[in-house]
Amino acid sequence: MKVLGIDPGTAACGYAMVHESDGRLRALTHGCWRTPARERPELRLRTIFEGVRELVEQHAPDAAALEESFVGADARTALSVGQARGVVLVASALAGVECTEYAPSHVKQAVCGYGRAEKAQVARMVRTILALRSPPASTHASDALAVAICHALAPPLMKAVAS
Repeated sequence: MKVLGIDPGTAACGYAMVHESDGRLRALTHGCWRTPARERPELRLRTIFEGVRELVEQHAPDAAALEESFVGADARTALSVGQARGVVLVASALAGVECTEYAPSHVKQAVCGYGRAEKAQVARMVRTILALRSPPASTHASDALAVAICHALAPPLMKAVAS
């Protein structure tokens, strides 16, 4: 199973592609799309849309997993993250890729065994689980890898409930 993991955001949107086979996981790619704050919003969102579309074309994932928005964010940040999530959902839907969303605490629990783990702990566990030679270049990429791992290892019933 190939899973596209997304840590949505407009300024920085983390992405990852993870392949699970017989309980073994490996990272196919990961990174972060960054868009300048001064760029028009529709152009920033197009960058994310095109990035998702390219990843889906290159890797043909079986599923996409997104981290849900953090509720405590201010209204402007929540709107921006929501727009990025929407773009990812539409790009995935157009490609026929089913999406599932996970709460940040659920992702941390799945990857670290503790739902309130710090970002550094998540990054260390992601690196260990995937046997990466070096840590992901950004916390956004690390979070996207964690979301993909969470989905790839989730029991089938959990995947149905999380949708």
